[in-house]
Amino acid sequence: MEISKLPAEARKRRSAEIRAFLRSRRARVTPADVGMAAGSGRRTPGLRREEVAVLAGVGVSWYTWLEQGRDINVSAEVLDAIARVLRLDAAEREHLYLLAGLNPPTALPADRSVPAGIRRVIDGWLPRPAYVIDRHWKLVAVNRAAGLVFGYGERDHSCLVSFFTNIHFRASLCGWEDAARQIVGLFRADAARYPDDPEFGRIAEDMCAVSPTFATVWAEHPVGSATEGVKSLVHPAAGELTFDYTMLPVADLPGARLLLYTPAEGTPTQERVAALLAGARDESEPEPEPEPVP
Repeated sequence: MEISKLPAEARKRRSAEIRAFLRSRRARVTPADVGMAAGSGRRTPGLRREEVAVLAGVGVSWYTWLEQGRDINVSAEVLDAIARVLRLDAAEREHLYLLAGLNPPTALPADRSVPAGIRRVIDGWLPRPAYVIDRHWKLVAVNRAAGLVFGYGERDHSCLVSFFTNIHFRASLCGWEDAARQIVGLFRADAARYPDDPEFGRIAEDMCAVSPTFATVWAEHPVGSATEGVKSLVHPAAGELTFDYTMLPVADLPGARLLLYTPAEGTPTQERVAALLAGARDESEPEPEPEPVP
């Protein structure tokens, strides 16, 4: 039932319930759980509101209104993003849907907006990493190699957010500071291409709230346009990896890009990534059943 159609007393109880529920779930997830640095002088036992908002890809004000139980428009996609950040189980996710006034779906919806041909490209690019980001730098398709090499998991909804908030990503990437300037410059250039899209300003404002580095670089107004380059990182299992990457537009998704990574020549990157994939495949295979004793 729509929240606005509930009696006043019921709306009041619902607001109190969703406020208490989201606060309790936010308190149990630590910054370390999502790969963020805790920082000093922290009074919040778990994640702050602005951190949940950025990690879920929603506005800080919007998430605050949701947690306050205000009568706002919500979507399944946004609730699922919040559920992933707060690590809600199936029952808790269903409870969040009901509190928000939506019918819970039976399963998490898969993103099907990426054309089938592009999905075949990124899957066929294995054992090399490949992924697709949309106009706002959200990850919409990631192959296994990219997930393993760059650490993109189901809770990583945005490569921009992961770059600036995930301490493990920052520690592994070589030349992180230079890459940060390049990424901010590219994002600012994208924002200029879509002056009527307020989402870019919202993302930048939220990123400034949770990442002092992003705020500092953003204030310097760098602008970039590179579509290819070199990325080096030290993977905890595979060691040093170096890739040449190419960024290509996706015609059927305005503003989206396909990123293809190729192991740099003269480096052991290709063999190390292949071994990483093989090791992950072996770990995912079930152990054989013991043979019966005659």
